[in-house]
Amino acid sequence: MSFRKRNTVISTGPTGQAPTAPQNQTQKQLPPGLRPSPLDGRLTTSTGTSSLDHLLAGHVGLPLGTSLLVQEQGTTDFSGILLRYYAAEGLVQGHHVHVLGFPEAWRYELPAVSTGDGKKKATQAAPPVEERMKIAWRYEALGNNHSPSQGSRGDGAGGSTFCHSFDLAKRLAPGDIKGCLHATPSLSPMSMSLDVTAAPPPSFMPFIKNLQAKLTAAGPSAIHRVVVPSLLSPTLYSPGSCRPSEVLQFLHCLRALLRQYSTQLTALVTLPVSLFARGQGLTRWMELLFDGVIELVPLPSNPGAAPPAASGEAGRKAEQSQGLLRVHSLPVYHEKGGGGAENNHFREDLSFSLSASKGLVIKPFSLPPLGEEGSHEKSPASTVKDGMEF
Repeated sequence: MSFRKRNTVISTGPTGQAPTAPQNQTQKQLPPGLRPSPLDGRLTTSTGTSSLDHLLAGHVGLPLGTSLLVQEQGTTDFSGILLRYYAAEGLVQGHHVHVLGFPEAWRYELPAVSTGDGKKKATQAAPPVEERMKIAWRYEALGNNHSPSQGSRGDGAGGSTFCHSFDLAKRLAPGDIKGCLHATPSLSPMSMSLDVTAAPPPSFMPFIKNLQAKLTAAGPSAIHRVVVPSLLSPTLYSPGSCRPSEVLQFLHCLRALLRQYSTQLTALVTLPVSLFARGQGLTRWMELLFDGVIELVPLPSNPGAAPPAASGEAGRKAEQSQGLLRVHSLPVYHEKGGGGAENNHFREDLSFSLSASKGLVIKPFSLPPLGEEGSHEKSPASTVKDGMEF
């Protein structure tokens, strides 16, 4: 029976060094723009919108092999901005972005990478040692990642940026593009000649064939993103695309590719519910073929409101809610759930606001204070008090 001294590290190598953990090696081998989920370790990628990443069932990103349907009411284009963020994030990370309905020139409409966050982080100095928490060493990092937007910026592959910040006022520079944009322009009725009597064939199946060919040719290490803007909109798609046999077959094929390439492919699709209401049978069937469904409801603007007098008031007006966000379903990954049933954000009312610098921010909906509605208006309590007689 052999004896050894206590507090001695058992090593397998001749030099006496402890074996390194294999988790660090696997994280370094991840492609750019990916990181494991904090819940179950599934690989996730960013949608380009930090607040939307935190809404997706607590995985802080869109898991690979899943799809998201964004519905929008009215004539606004908030869902189109989400698509631009999603495509721009993929091109910056070096992914393959497949776009249906837009030509190659669509890349010049994507927002530019914002450099404001980098300057702010460079100017912020590290806290002194005396101000650090002295409870225990493992609690020292608490308090650094309280906000969701800050927590999803880093922690990517090899310490790279997981979710970039974009500026809508500028366009994406060619030097920042590391990925490839594969565009499949659809046959729009607006571009057809009046002499053509027969309706053009739908462009769904050629898009599926090109996508499958690119997935096979790029190899297992390449990451792909599918962008489908304004599905079934008459300005982008032919009249034959609105037939249930065409669109449902397309979504079935897209779902099959997502399951086949579950570690390489994600999809983001928008749908105008003003043309195809949620009460219709076709819309219900389309929702069942997606892993997650959210709806954007823009709030009506007030054209008769007075312009803000000060810059601080203008900033508060820009941060006000511009619409409501409804979560109809989120992806469920296993038999124990994980699709938002345990997430508080799934139950509460959500709103969104859009600005050129901060982008689209999703937050809990709250009514503004009564005093900010107007200085000349009296509150209902004061009106009742003035009319009471004692």
